[in-house]
Amino acid sequence: MWQNSNNKKNNLLDKNIKLMAISAVVLIVLFLYTLYKSSAHIESGSYYFGIIFLLFLLAFAVFARIKQDKIQKFLNKNRKENENSFSSELEQAKQTSSNNEVPEASSIKAVTSNVSFNDVAGIKEVKAELEEIVDFLNKPSKYLKHGVKLPKGVLLVGPPGVGKTLIARAVAGEADVPFFYQSGASFVQIYVGMGAKKVRELFMQAKLNAPSIVFIDEIDAIGKKRDGKNNDERESTLNELLTQMDGFEGDSGVIVIAATNKIEVLDEALLRAGRFDRRVFVNLPNIEDRKKILELYLNKKHYEFNLDNLAQETSGFSSAALSTLINEALLNMIKRESKVVEQVDIDTAKTKIEFGKKQTLLLDEKQKEILAIYQASKAYITKTKVALFDEKVQTLDSIYPSYNELIENIKRYLCGSIAVEVIKNEKYAINSEDLKKAYEIAQKMKDDYKMVATPQNIIDEVSNSLRSIISQNVNEIQRLKELILKNEVILEDEI
Repeated sequence: MWQNSNNKKNNLLDKNIKLMAISAVVLIVLFLYTLYKSSAHIESGSYYFGIIFLLFLLAFAVFARIKQDKIQKFLNKNRKENENSFSSELEQAKQTSSNNEVPEASSIKAVTSNVSFNDVAGIKEVKAELEEIVDFLNKPSKYLKHGVKLPKGVLLVGPPGVGKTLIARAVAGEADVPFFYQSGASFVQIYVGMGAKKVRELFMQAKLNAPSIVFIDEIDAIGKKRDGKNNDERESTLNELLTQMDGFEGDSGVIVIAATNKIEVLDEALLRAGRFDRRVFVNLPNIEDRKKILELYLNKKHYEFNLDNLAQETSGFSSAALSTLINEALLNMIKRESKVVEQVDIDTAKTKIEFGKKQTLLLDEKQKEILAIYQASKAYITKTKVALFDEKVQTLDSIYPSYNELIENIKRYLCGSIAVEVIKNEKYAINSEDLKKAYEIAQKMKDDYKMVATPQNIIDEVSNSLRSIISQNVNEIQRLKELILKNEVILEDEI
């Protein structure tokens, strides 16, 4: 736009110089003709002065034509200085006229990820889920020719430290596409409208750089359920995110990946089809996964300890905790002025993690057995795959749940606690969330569905039924317990 304006001004200057020169020539010719016809009557010197002036005008026009470029640069320089001065004065006036100044949102730029799936160990099933997204970003025509569109959003769900951010970076690295990283907290602004503006800017940049990946970490910071009582900045930001996700199609080349530890707090609008319609659960690594993760962290490092034993002893460790463990062991190795990581370094690191500020779940054999019974009973009742540190429960999801389906879900939430009580002959406090959800279903059956008289009656009825089932199948649950203690996972074909 500015370039077009300058070109127009250059053309105008050129026309003015030409017009000046033509006018001067015409007037000189007229004066000479007048002198030729009336030279006897011309006594005043004004005619000759006029001719000299016109000759000077003609000379100036020719000089201006030759030096046109330099004259134009000089005029442009003065104009820019005046414009800059005016802009600065205008900006100063804006700042002084507003008491509630809102700072400009920082520009959002893509980064190139150098992380690949080879840098992320122990997530075989997650990789399989995400490989088709990588393939789509690399070869979109392969899918588009069949009219296939990939999910707009992929939600990574799992406890802290399992590597959700690293997985998203690995997807971007494998696909070799721009990666736009933002945390949910970065959208939470004190100024109304700034969070929504940042969401718009993020998606605009992603579309301009398509194919690309947008990753929103800790999306629950802006994606919590709306209560409808107020319309604060967080809700306006969430509304803008929902609008932006509706604004592009699955063939746009933009994939949105988000991560959360608490899927249950997310607004239902985020989880509906057409938004985050694919969910990938990232669990704590099992024994085989931990071994691969440890091998990755110890790559090109000298160590003299039993790696299999360490993988066995670190039950409950996330990949981030394992990274911290190895790092602490290396620090202790340096303090000893050694070049080899030994068992003493591992023991020192485990002590720091267990009793220091970076406290991580460490289970002794008794605690591990109780958790194994709890999870083995869930596998037996649900007939689905269950991992030792898996916190979720596979329930029956139905739009119009029947009485028996609701009872089955209560059973699935209560079976772990009842199994531990029956087999260990004592009650243990293990997972309060499962108990809470069982009671919530029972309460809904009374208040919303009017199916039962009191919630406690249905809880007692389900608990007694479970005690009977588990008592008759103790040997089977014990078998599954040993299996999960060994492999830290029970597959469906093993039940």
